[in-house]
Amino acid sequence: MKTLQNIKALILDMDGVLWRGNESIGDLPTIFEAIAARGLKVTLATNNSTRTPEAHLQKLASFGVKLDVLQVLSSSMATAALLKEDFPAGGDLYIVGLEGIFRAVEAEGFRVFTESDLPKNPVAVVSGIDWEITYEKIANAALLIRNGAPYYATNPDKTFPTPQGLMPGAGTILAAIETASGVAPIVAGKPQPYLFQLAMQRMGVLPEETLMVGDRLETDVLGGQNADCKTALVLSGVTTRADGEAWLPKPDIIAENLAQVLEML
Repeated sequence: MKTLQNIKALILDMDGVLWRGNESIGDLPTIFEAIAARGLKVTLATNNSTRTPEAHLQKLASFGVKLDVLQVLSSSMATAALLKEDFPAGGDLYIVGLEGIFRAVEAEGFRVFTESDLPKNPVAVVSGIDWEITYEKIANAALLIRNGAPYYATNPDKTFPTPQGLMPGAGTILAAIETASGVAPIVAGKPQPYLFQLAMQRMGVLPEETLMVGDRLETDVLGGQNADCKTALVLSGVTTRADGEAWLPKPDIIAENLAQVLEML
């Protein structure tokens, strides 16, 4: 049964939609062939701030699907784009994070500083996930923010799933810096609308022509709704049908997986 009409583009989350860990969810080559056959534009959008676009595409290619680098948007890339809008001349950034955010902001003309080399007057402090987070990094970020530097964060995800269970996410680090500085960050990633707006701008589509497909209500679905997109919740990740049915406003589609979403378009 067809539930939506006039959809011209898909914004797809990755983990929980396309794969779980190192296993694909469904026959991805067939799924992407079906997407192409329908003439749908696609952008992969993730809150994962650790990887470069090339790394995401390499993982997708390992499942037999090839996309262009311009079809990938991460919370790091959205943060870098937002910083470029706010600080067109570039400048120094103090960053608590990893390669994904370093590479993204450097591509926009910013200079990256870390705890080993503090900037005197950074245009902003930025945080994402950091596997080597320390008290010193949190303290430096908080002091710079208290001295007037605006605070940006890639994404607010409190946790992320692993085979061992839920691990601390970028939101855990965000909470520590916010607590220490007394300042809430400007967030570029989901569930804020900016990342989705950037994706739609790249694809040349309107919100009512765009379907966000994700497995998390508090980031994917809420973010899509914040950007006025249509939304589809897939149950192939971390969310149950009961949780999806209870969410308000309810997603436009609740499906077992991405393949079933396509059948409903």
